Amino acid sequence: MSNVALTVAKFGGTSVADHPAMLRCAQIIKSQPETRLVVVSASAGVTNHLVTLSQQSLSLEERSDIIENIRTIQKNITQHLADEEPLNVQIEDVLSNLTDLATQQNTLQTAQIGDAILSCGEQMSSILFAAVLRSIDVDGAAFDVRDVMRTNSLYGKAVVDLDELSNNCEQFLSPLLAKQVIVTQGFIGRDGLGNTTTLGRGGSDYSAALLAEATRATNLAIWTDVVGIFTTDPRIASSARAIPEISFGEAAEMATFGAKILHPATLIPAMRSSIPVFVGSSREPEAGGTQIRQQVDSKPTYRSIAVRKEQTLVTVKSPAMLHASGFLAKVFSILAKHELSVDLITTSEISVALTFDNPTGSTQALINKAVVEELEQLCEVSVEHGLSLIAIVGNGLDRSSGLGSSIFNNIEDINIRLICHGASANNLCFLVNENDANNVVETLHDKLFV
Repeated sequence: MSNVALTVAKFGGTSVADHPAMLRCAQIIKSQPETRLVVVSASAGVTNHLVTLSQQSLSLEERSDIIENIRTIQKNITQHLADEEPLNVQIEDVLSNLTDLATQQNTLQTAQIGDAILSCGEQMSSILFAAVLRSIDVDGAAFDVRDVMRTNSLYGKAVVDLDELSNNCEQFLSPLLAKQVIVTQGFIGRDGLGNTTTLGRGGSDYSAALLAEATRATNLAIWTDVVGIFTTDPRIASSARAIPEISFGEAAEMATFGAKILHPATLIPAMRSSIPVFVGSSREPEAGGTQIRQQVDSKPTYRSIAVRKEQTLVTVKSPAMLHASGFLAKVFSILAKHELSVDLITTSEISVALTFDNPTGSTQALINKAVVEELEQLCEVSVEHGLSLIAIVGNGLDRSSGLGSSIFNNIEDINIRLICHGASANNLCFLVNENDANNVVETLHDKLFV
């Protein structure tokens, strides 16, 4: 397929939620002959049920009720298809395996079994979407992505072996793309032991990007429930509008700092292989969307405002820092030991302020007692919660005169807890109290995007 235009399309959970939604997506594929590889998430609602099965100790009745709810979601799709009975047999095979896994997990509570449970949603949606394609005369077939997506055994956030993925795609997947539309799963892989792994929740976009790179695709289309990437969250600012085009650098900043349209890792393979990315609505494909490219024609100072809530600020302070070397290395060594990733950092003569993302759905505090106790052996430590990170994304922000007055004069009554500026030409970030975040975003959007 390397000499032929190839588009990889990814459809999220709401896009494959039910039969009408799947049918809309199938029509998109039918209208675009160059789209040969389709990556799907689990049908909306299914993953939440699977998370409950994977994380909680449940009674037999509770487990049975959850699995029945999943069966209902999927059979509401099969009932509209001519090959309903054989499809139901395939779905029951997955559900039978899920029942066994959920029973084991109830006793063992292992990350390995948890990943196997979470993979079941994508397995079912790929089978069903291939059938919906066939129902409108598109030759579609489901393909198990685990046959090519080889990972390590870090369950829950597995790392993909890129070389093996590329070799496997060339050998097993690319030959199929010349014959029919292949529907496969996002989010999941397989380790060297043969166990199912997951790339982390939201990893379906990343899977699609990795597959686009490995199959040498010419385009990647992310189909979601909104018409492209917006200047900010329209639920916060009613004046938010879709962005026709955006550079990889700007989009990466947005994804990293809270814009929920793209998984933060999605753009890495696309940037690495210069694959243009399109983001559009599967409900309104005719409405256009956002093109993400290496180079864009428009480069406004302000492109968007992203917000990320539930941030933790850690300040470490010690007179030993003054004119001393090695202090920061010791701090970051402790953080690395606990696999903690720092987002923003500012320093003074004797203190350092660090921010950490504590995303919704986390099962435990990121900065726990053990981390604090280790840091306290070096210095004073203070931990603050209830903060939000605001990121102004644009171009040339590291050399824009009047930037401070344009932004901070408009929110002078808001307490700014931390400012990070200068490390990137594409962003200026600051922390505010979580209760002020929406007001700050709305105010700044109205001032900067007139």
